[in-house]
Amino acid sequence: MVQVYVNYWAVIAAAIANMALGFAWYGPMFGKWWSAWSGHSAEKIEAMKAQAQGGMWKTYALAFIGSLLMAYVLRHSIVFAGAYLEITGAAAGLQAGFWSWLGFVAPVTLGTVLWEDKPWKLWILTNAYYLAALIVMGIIVAVWA
Repeated sequence: MVQVYVNYWAVIAAAIANMALGFAWYGPMFGKWWSAWSGHSAEKIEAMKAQAQGGMWKTYALAFIGSLLMAYVLRHSIVFAGAYLEITGAAAGLQAGFWSWLGFVAPVTLGTVLWEDKPWKLWILTNAYYLAALIVMGIIVAVWA
């Protein structure tokens, strides 16, 4: 029987890395493109910020909890990937991150293009973020096991 050891410090570090990547990705790196492609005008973004004033910590707290959950579940995927593919370390984290993205994130987010009439550019931008995030998180929790 395979023992599943979860290093909670690695889970926390991976969640922090995800939050930092998201901040950079949807801020200075690609924030203008995301705003334009998602249909958010500068005025709408400012109104959202003003409305969330004082309550923004709740948004970040919930996002962080989601990141913790993602990292925790990804650690278990890495155990399965290691047993199935007979790999460990960064390679296992990379594999688990990639396959989790391909099997779960990419197909589910297709709905934004198919049903919500969002542009393919937005889907690519969003999915590139999730792919990068899952790979970075996967490597952190795999190496720091």
